[in-house]
Amino acid sequence: MKKGIDISYCQTQIDWQKVTAEFAIIRAGYGRYAKQKDTMFERHYAGAKSRGIPVGTYWYSYAMTPEEARQEADACLAVIKGKQFEYPVYYDVEEQKQFALGREKVSAIIRAFLERVEAAGYWVGLYGSYSSLTQYTDESIRKRYAIWLAHWGVQQSPYPGQYGIWQYAVGHADGVSGDCDLDYSYVDYPALIREKGLNGFDQPAEPDTVDVEMSVNGKRYAGTLTAVT
Repeated sequence: MKKGIDISYCQTQIDWQKVTAEFAIIRAGYGRYAKQKDTMFERHYAGAKSRGIPVGTYWYSYAMTPEEARQEADACLAVIKGKQFEYPVYYDVEEQKQFALGREKVSAIIRAFLERVEAAGYWVGLYGSYSSLTQYTDESIRKRYAIWLAHWGVQQSPYPGQYGIWQYAVGHADGVSGDCDLDYSYVDYPALIREKGLNGFDQPAEPDTVDVEMSVNGKRYAGTLTAVT
């Protein structure tokens, strides 16, 4: 388990030399346009990277239809292009007007965003509260994608499904002026994402191999040799 923080425009003063968090999830922006990039995104990203702190990101949604969700996905992709993320790219759905649409329509919105961003080469996930995930999100989504669960004030969440990150409280974090959200991560996302070559990382090259046959003392042997570089 690793301890982390999630941050946005709300955290304007961070001394990254004093930050002890083991990962940071940074808000990239919100809505349907790239110009809605979070005002602190670039600074937070650069600060975390300067310390070698693994980062993920999230995009806050106002979408009311799958088409608007795809527009949000395109805006998110434009903002994060060229950057590397050791943690997933999350979709943050928490507006009450969205939930008023009902489970089926909310789930369609979520799928539209996640499918679009995943197709662009990212490990994607969904951020949600205990109630929003259990009441307004199809189980197929909760099983298929990385879940970032928000559930404060409990020792252990009764959430019934899998989740890789738990946002468990708001409080003090070293190096951050004022409070921020606090998280636990239970999945080694950096290793998995690098292994699969996602989120801006190159896919590991396959080693060069050659099939060979040889004869030694009258016996024939066959096998595969791997080039050592």
